[in-house]
Amino acid sequence: MGCVEPAAAVRAGRGNRQGTFRRWRVAEYSLELTLDCGQAFGWTPVAGGWEAVIMGRWVRLERRGAWLEARLAEPVAGWDWLESYLRLGDDLAAVRRALPAEDRALQTALASCRGLHLLRQEPWECLAAFILSANKQIGQIRRMVATLSQRFGEPVAGPLREREGGWRAFPSPERLAARSEAELRACGLGFRAPRLLAVARAVAEGRFDPWRLPELSLGEARERLLALPGVGPKVADCVLLFAGGFDEVFPLDVWTLRVLREAYFGGKRVPLRRLAAFAAGHFGAHAGYAQQ
Repeated sequence: MGCVEPAAAVRAGRGNRQGTFRRWRVAEYSLELTLDCGQAFGWTPVAGGWEAVIMGRWVRLERRGAWLEARLAEPVAGWDWLESYLRLGDDLAAVRRALPAEDRALQTALASCRGLHLLRQEPWECLAAFILSANKQIGQIRRMVATLSQRFGEPVAGPLREREGGWRAFPSPERLAARSEAELRACGLGFRAPRLLAVARAVAEGRFDPWRLPELSLGEARERLLALPGVGPKVADCVLLFAGGFDEVFPLDVWTLRVLREAYFGGKRVPLRRLAAFAAGHFGAHAGYAQQ
């Protein structure tokens, strides 16, 4: 079954399949490692839990002992969307067994990251966020995502907030496509503004469909992403891994390049293409987990 115990998965975790509260008994799930590792940018730690707007809903997550708990502001008919987003079915122990046992550097990293899950994010928001990520640190990306949401996103029901604007979803492609480049630059996007605007318009006009990516082969999905403005190999691979479900993808950035060169090539300046081929062959079907 994965990291969720079968009884809990079937019983609705002693919460209701319908309603505003649900919990799952989980063997391994670190909210801090999963939500704060740079794969998603909308989560905020609040009073011992984590809160965000995902899939158009305000969500609060907490770990309580062996349970992972979720609360919503409005009732839902089912929880499959959140179970899929959190990838509760992933068996982390099986993932670790599938990765190279003789790789000391990797095994040390795995031991320090117990409970880190990959997410399966909403493709448009994931794509937009990683277009914003160019030459930015995680905190800066979060601020841009939050500003775009507050200024252009749809209001979402949630608990009262001290800051103005309440809870808002990340703006849809249509809402962003209707804005001007100047309006996006005013959100602190800089040179990313025309890139994000062009991609939003491509999606809004039906020239690119990010929701179809999981249905395509890895090669075709990557090719379509790379044809978009502001999308290079790193951004494309992040979207494929964090939204497309292509776990064999190993996004390469300045940090992962440095680790690969130091851990496996004695610090030599090995060409990017060789490093990408090494990562794919060495880490295999779960390369994305190894990268995280």
